[in-house]
Amino acid sequence: GIESVYWWEGKVQTDAEELLIIKTRESLLNALTEHVKANHEYDVPEVIALPISGGNLKYLEWLKDSTREK
Repeated sequence: GIESVYWWEGKVQTDAEELLIIKTRESLLNALTEHVKANHEYDVPEVIALPISGGNLKYLEWLKDSTREK
């Protein structure tokens, strides 16, 4: 786990949290974000996106094939 320190409702808060990294296509990001928001216990869960600028091409192909749109 990780320790999260943040400002909430006028006070500094410290909480133990788990870090979840999800890899998906940019086109699926909105649906993923909405799913997390609907199912997370926090009022404002952290969902951020980082661009993939390169990497193992075989892995990136696998990721693309594994995240096909419905």
